[in-house]
Amino acid sequence: MCGFTGFTSFVENPDKVLEKMMNTIIHRGPDSGGKYIDNDIALGFRRLSIIDLEQGDQPILNEDDSKVLVFNGEIYNYQSIREELIMKGHTFKTKSDSEVLLHGYEEFGKKLLERLRGMFAFVIWDKNKKELFGARDFFGIKPLYYSVSGKSFLFGSEIKSFIPHPHFKKILNTTALESYLTFQYSAHNETFFKNVFKLPPAHCFTYKDDKLDIERYWDIKFEADENPSLDQWVNKISETFYNSVNAHKIADVEVGSFLSSGVDSSYVAAVADVDKTFTVGFGNDEKYNEIGWAKDFSKAIGKENTSKVITPKEYWDSLSKIQYHMDEPLADPSAVALYFVCKLAAEKLKVVLSGEGADEIFGGYNIYSDPNGTFYDKLPMALRRGIGKAASKLPAKRGVNFFIRKGKTVEERFIGNAYMFSPSERKRLLKINTDAPEPTELTKPFYDKVKGKDDVTKMQYLDLHMWMAGDILLKADKMSMANSLELRVPFLDKEIMALAQKIPVRYRVTHKEKTDNNTKYITKYAMRLAAKNNTPPQTAKTAAKKKLGFPVPIRVWLREDKYYNIVKKSFVGKAAKKYFNTELLIKLLDEHKNGKKDNSRKIWTVYSFLVWYNVFFESSEFVEQE
Repeated sequence: MCGFTGFTSFVENPDKVLEKMMNTIIHRGPDSGGKYIDNDIALGFRRLSIIDLEQGDQPILNEDDSKVLVFNGEIYNYQSIREELIMKGHTFKTKSDSEVLLHGYEEFGKKLLERLRGMFAFVIWDKNKKELFGARDFFGIKPLYYSVSGKSFLFGSEIKSFIPHPHFKKILNTTALESYLTFQYSAHNETFFKNVFKLPPAHCFTYKDDKLDIERYWDIKFEADENPSLDQWVNKISETFYNSVNAHKIADVEVGSFLSSGVDSSYVAAVADVDKTFTVGFGNDEKYNEIGWAKDFSKAIGKENTSKVITPKEYWDSLSKIQYHMDEPLADPSAVALYFVCKLAAEKLKVVLSGEGADEIFGGYNIYSDPNGTFYDKLPMALRRGIGKAASKLPAKRGVNFFIRKGKTVEERFIGNAYMFSPSERKRLLKINTDAPEPTELTKPFYDKVKGKDDVTKMQYLDLHMWMAGDILLKADKMSMANSLELRVPFLDKEIMALAQKIPVRYRVTHKEKTDNNTKYITKYAMRLAAKNNTPPQTAKTAAKKKLGFPVPIRVWLREDKYYNIVKKSFVGKAAKKYFNTELLIKLLDEHKNGKKDNSRKIWTVYSFLVWYNVFFESSEFVEQE
C-alpha cells in the first residue's frame, strides 16, 4: 500500500515542488520515496513495503525506459499474469505486482484491466506518445483524484498533495457542500475543492495534448440465476470466499484482521486464520462496545485479540486530524472508531483484513428488507401516494414514517443509507445559494441502469456505486493510510461480485415466521448460512446478532454540557456565520440537548464540515495556506 502524486507541464524547481507534494502523503508510505521527472511530467511515490520488500520501489520503468508507472494497491493474481508476460518475452527486474501492471499495459493496453483481480489506482506515462494513462479499481477501494490547474494536470492518491503545487488554487466547492448536507459524504465527482475531481470506480482515463478522456471499463450486472438451490448457493459462496481470502493474504509481511461482533468480520477472521485480531469500543455499554464479543470469538478460534476502549476525550481530540486525513468532510461517526482500530493494528503489523462490502454485495442493510411485500404494498400506488402525502403533514414518528415511505417509489425515497437534510431543509439552513441538484438527480443515472429490477437490487446497485465508494471505502482507505496500514477487503473481490450478482433476491433478503405470526426479515441470508456452516459455533451467534457497525455514542455526548458547548462554539463561529443561518443550527442543538428530538446525525453532519473547513481553510496546524 502506498501513495503517489504528480503533475504534467513545466514549473520552476519541479523537484522541490514534487518533494513538497510527496511530503503531504508520507503517511501512506513511510518506508521509502521515489521520483521520476522529465520535461513533460513529474511522478512522486511514497512506499509502504508489502510485497518484494527489497526491490519493489517505484516509480518503475520498463525495459527501454519508454514507460514509467506509479501504483497504489495490490494485484492478487499478479503471479499468473507475470508468468504469461514472461512467456510473451517480457523481462522483469523485480518480483512485485507493480511491474506486472507496467508490462501488462505494454502487452495488452487498457484491456489489461479486464484481467486484474485486486484493489488499485495507478498511472502510466508513455514518454514516446506523451500520453498519461490511469485507472481506478472496480469498487473504488483505492482513491484517485485529478485536477486541471492552469497548464498543469495534477493527479494523486490524496487531494492534499495538490496544495503545494504553484498552479493549484484552493477554493471551496459550495455545490458539494449543499449535497453533502443530504448525503453526509461528498456525492459529486467534483470534490469539495473546486476543479478537483474523483475518478469514479471502474473507470480509466487517458490524458494527452491537454485533452482528458474518461471511460468505464467494468460494471456490475445483476442477473438472477434461479436454477441452483439455496444449499448450492451457500456452497458457492463458501468456496468463492475461501479463495478470495487466500488471495488477499498474499504478502511478505504478517497479516491480521479487524473483528467486531458482526458476522462479516467474524467470517473474515475465521477463514483467514490470522494470528492477531483487533477491536475497539466505547465505555462498558454493550450497545457501544463489542470488545467482549470479539474476545470470546478470538478465544474460540485460538487467536490473539488486542482491544482498546476509546475515551470521549480521545475521540473529540482526534476530529481535526480525522478530517485532515479524509481530504473531504465525512459525517460518519464510525470513521473515528476506524481510525483508532487502525492505529491499534499498526502498532503490531502492516496489513489487516476487514469486512467492508459484504452488506452491499450480499444485501445486508436492514433497509433492504423494507420492500419485501407487506399487505400495504399490494394497494395501488395512487392510493398509497395520497396516504403518504397526508401522513407527511403529521409529526414525524415511526408509524407515520412508514406511510410516507410507502407512498413513494424506491427511486423517489432511497438515496442511500444516510438521508440527513431534505432539499428544503438544507436550503433553509444555508445562507448561500448554490446550483446543487436534487438528490434524486444524483441517484437517477444509477437507477436508470437497473430499470425493471426489483427494489432490493435497485438499492444494492445504488449503494455499491454511491454509499460504498463515498463513505465506506473512503474512510477505510483514509483511516488505514493515516496510520501507514494496508487494509484489504476480501468481500470486495471481482469473483465474489460475479457470484453474488446471480443470487436470487429471496436468498439475499428472506424471512422466517416467528411464533407470534409476525414476519422477521433476514438480510444477506445466504451469506450468513455460509458463515455459519464454515466457521466455529460462535459465528451462529454473530450471524443472528443485530447489526451494529462501529457504534458511537454521539447522541449521548451531545446532551452533555462539555460537548454541547464545543459544538455550540463552532456553530456560532466565523465559518458557520459565513455559510449557515446559525440560529437554525443552535435550534437543532438545543432541541437535541433538551431531549425534544434526536438531531444528533444532523448536528454531526454540520459540525464535521466545520471541523474540516477549519483544517483546510482557516488553520495552519495541518495544511499550508496560500
